[in-house]
Amino acid sequence: MPIPTIEWRNGAVDLIDQTLLPNELKYISCKTVEEIWEAIKVLRVRGAPAIGIAGALGTVLGIWHSKAKNYIEFKSELDKVTGYLATSRPTAVNLFWALDRMKAVAEANKDYDIPKIKEILLNEAQKIIDEDKAICRAIGRKGAELIKDNDTILTHCNAGGLATADYGTAIAVIFAAHEQGKKIKVFADETRPLLQGARLTAWELMQAGIDVTLICDNMAAQVMKEGKINCVIVGADRIAANGDTANKIGTYGVAVLAKEHKIPFYVAAPTSTFDLSLANGDLIPIEQRGADEVTEKFGKRTAPKGVKVYNPAFDVTPARLIDGIITEVGIIKAPYTENLKCKIISK
Repeated sequence: MPIPTIEWRNGAVDLIDQTLLPNELKYISCKTVEEIWEAIKVLRVRGAPAIGIAGALGTVLGIWHSKAKNYIEFKSELDKVTGYLATSRPTAVNLFWALDRMKAVAEANKDYDIPKIKEILLNEAQKIIDEDKAICRAIGRKGAELIKDNDTILTHCNAGGLATADYGTAIAVIFAAHEQGKKIKVFADETRPLLQGARLTAWELMQAGIDVTLICDNMAAQVMKEGKINCVIVGADRIAANGDTANKIGTYGVAVLAKEHKIPFYVAAPTSTFDLSLANGDLIPIEQRGADEVTEKFGKRTAPKGVKVYNPAFDVTPARLIDGIITEVGIIKAPYTENLKCKIISK
């Protein structure tokens, strides 16, 4: 059974500390907006949909004890809280989508008294969680149509329940196919430098009783060459209007390899991950992270002190390498510029 990744409990935000997995499954309680910011920044909570949920709940946390006497004062506090949360991570558009949604709901209800607006915002954050659960299951059902009995799927990073409220995007497809009784296998890239595939995806799939094999990132070409992979399914952190997709660093390379070996490459994501304001992937901001993640993560130095490090957290896969984008409204295929507008606007 899926376990909740993040939820509101007794005036605080409880979330799984994903930096401790797979060795320890532990919930931590965030009681301040600063603690939510830190949890997003250091990847205690991660994955685009889950970051969006964290942003919504963090907004509630930030204004919950407001002593504002009127809406103008309250809005000033709300803008400060959402602006602060927006600085935590730049690439996943779900964060900004959720923050904008919370501000819009507050504005739409500004004639109520402040305690009532707080309750409305908490209800809205819970609504985002409930919607995510339903959306991810819809993604799973629609994506499972692409999976045949005895297929083997390659995935990169973690787009499972830990990246959402509780069920996942790319991994939702695998969960759904498994629940339908299809015999499937999964190869999970370890996903350097933070090993989300090794620490999180492999753990989730094993918990679900799904046959999973862990490989190093640089082994993907070999397993494809050996004919072991039937399709690739990955998640997304932001999708531009032309279908270019930002996802965890290394995804672009996997897409190039899949194209070379004539293996279908699919992206699974909710419509909240689309950013139609960006014409193409060149405009997606790419988060740069610290050198220590590459040189000395997990308690041991693996590179000489003082070496220069380049550590982009994401890369962008061009739409031409993507065979389809699996969403809650259906599987979208090229031409993406036309079909994305049609599906997202008509949703």
